[in-house]
Amino acid sequence: MRRFSLSIMRRLSVDTPSTALKQLPTVIAFVIAVLLAFLLPDMITRPIAVFRGSVVMVVATALSLFFAGRGRVTAWALLVPGLDLFAIALLRTGTGGTTSLFSALIILPVLWVAAEKGRRWVVVTAVGTSLALMVPYVVDWRWPADIAEWLRGVFSPFVFGVAAAIINELSRQARQQLVSIQRLARDREVRLKETLSLADQLKENEQRLNAADRFTRSVLDAVTEQSVIGTDLTGLIDVWNPGAAVMLGLPATETQGKRHIYDFHLDEELENRSRELNYPPGATVLNPGFSALVESARLGRAEVRDWTYVRTDGSSVSVAVAVTPRVDEDDATVGYIFVATDVTQALEVARLKDEFVGLISHELRTPLSSILGYLELLRDDDESPLSEEQLQYLNVAERNAHRLLRLVGDLLFTAQVTSGKFPLDISQVVLNEVVAAAVQSAGPVGSAAGVELILHLPEDSIVVRADAVRLGQACDNLISNAIKFTPRDGTVTVSLGSTDTDAVITVLDTGMGIAASELDQLYARFFRASTATRNAVPGVGLGLTITKAIVIAHDGELDVDSEEGVGTAFSMSIPLPRRS
Repeated sequence: MRRFSLSIMRRLSVDTPSTALKQLPTVIAFVIAVLLAFLLPDMITRPIAVFRGSVVMVVATALSLFFAGRGRVTAWALLVPGLDLFAIALLRTGTGGTTSLFSALIILPVLWVAAEKGRRWVVVTAVGTSLALMVPYVVDWRWPADIAEWLRGVFSPFVFGVAAAIINELSRQARQQLVSIQRLARDREVRLKETLSLADQLKENEQRLNAADRFTRSVLDAVTEQSVIGTDLTGLIDVWNPGAAVMLGLPATETQGKRHIYDFHLDEELENRSRELNYPPGATVLNPGFSALVESARLGRAEVRDWTYVRTDGSSVSVAVAVTPRVDEDDATVGYIFVATDVTQALEVARLKDEFVGLISHELRTPLSSILGYLELLRDDDESPLSEEQLQYLNVAERNAHRLLRLVGDLLFTAQVTSGKFPLDISQVVLNEVVAAAVQSAGPVGSAAGVELILHLPEDSIVVRADAVRLGQACDNLISNAIKFTPRDGTVTVSLGSTDTDAVITVLDTGMGIAASELDQLYARFFRASTATRNAVPGVGLGLTITKAIVIAHDGELDVDSEEGVGTAFSMSIPLPRRS
C-alpha cells in the first residue's frame, strides 16, 4: 500500500508536467459537481447518465495515471481530456441536459487540449465541445427543438474555439519563452562552469605568481655579495636588494621610487660612455646618462662593463656591472636589471701584478740584451774562432736568449696595455703590403711544419690609418698561431677584403679547433686552450691577448669562429678612413 502511495505521489509531482497533474483539476471539479447534484433536490434527472459519466471519469483518471507513469507524454495522452468531455457530457445529460448547471465544466478539458502544441487542436477543441454539447440530444434521440438549441450547439463551440485559439497562442508563446529561458539557463550554467574553471585557473596562477614572487625575493635577499638594482624605462629604481644596501649604504625605503640608478654613477664616466656611443646627428636621447648605462642591453647585446659607484657618504667603489632588460609577458622591455660586483680588490691585485710583471720584464730585458751582445762577440771573434761544436752550442744559447727576449717584450707590451700606456705610431698603411709581409715571414715556419700557406689579396690596395708595426705584429701572431694549431699537410689561408666601413683580415686554418666553451676565455692572459695542452702546442698564452689589444687600440674588432676538430677562423676588422 505504501509503495502504491509513493508511486501515485511521484505521478502527481509538480516537478515534471504530467497527464495526472493536468487531470487533477477536472477530477476535483467533477467530484464536487456530482456531490452537489446529489445534495441539491431535483438536480439529478437521469441517475444512470450520472453513473456512466462517473465511470468514464474514473477511466480517464486511471488512463492519466498510466500515461504519467510512462514518463514521456505522447499525443495518445489527449484521450484523457476527450474522455473528460464525454464524462462531463453524460453528467449534463443526467442533471438537466441542455440546461444543466454543470455545463461550465467543459472549459477544463478545453483548456487542456487548447494548450497543446499545434493549431489543429483549436479545431479539435471546437469540434469536441460541439459533440459534448450535443450528447443530451443523442441520448434522448431527438433533434434540437428550436433555433436557439441549434445555435447553442454551434455558437458555444465557436466561443470555446476562440478561447482555445487564444489559449493556444498564449501557450505557444509561453513555450517559446520557456525554451528561451531553458537555453539561457543552459548557457548560464555553461558560462558559470567556465567562470568557475577560469576562477580556479586564476587562483592557481595567482598562487604560482605569489610563489615565484616569494622565490625571487628570497633569492634577491640571499644575494649579499652583489648589488642587484632594478629600474623602469626611465632609470627610476624599484628593486633594491640587501647587497645594494650594503654596497651603497642606503636602505631600500630610501631608494625605491625615489632615486635613479644614474644618481650613483660618476658624471664624467657617463659622459665618456655617451661620447663612445656616438649617437647620429639629430637623434633624440631623453636621458643621455641613463642611455649610456643601458644602450647595449637595449640593443640586445650582453655587456659587462666596469663603472664606479658613488656611495651615500661620497666614497667610491669600482664595480663590474652586468645589465639585462626586464620584459613582460609580450617580451616588451619594461625596465632593466643591474647586477654589480665589487672589483676594487681584484683591480688592485691586477695592478700589482702588472707592476710586478713590468718590473720583472724590465729587469730581465737588460741582462738578456747583454747576453745576446756577448754571444755575438763570441761568434765574431776572428782571433779565437770557435769550433763547429762550439758554434752549435752558441746557436742554441742565442736562439733561447732571443726567445726569452721576445717573451719579455710580450710581457712588457701587455703591461703597457693594462696601464693604458700603449703607444701607436699612426700613419697611412697599405694593408696589402703588411699582410703579404706577414705571410712571407711565416713561410719558412709553415714549410718546416708541413703546413701550406695560401694568400688572397684584392687587386686594389686597401689603405688605413694605423700603426704598421703593430698591425704586422697582430698578423704575425694570428698566422703563427694558425700554423702551430694545424697538423702536417693542413692549410692556413690568409685573406684581405673590405666592407663599406672596415678592412677585414681573415686567417683560416684546418687545425684542431677550439672548444666552444673556451671561446670567451680566449683573450685572457696566459690562457691555454685544452686542445693546445692536449697536443703539447708550445706557447705561453699571450699572443691573442696582444693581438686583441692591438685591434682594440685601432678601434677595430677581433672575431673568432671555431669548431673542434675542423678548424678556426679569426677575423680582424680595422675601420677604413671616412670619406669626406
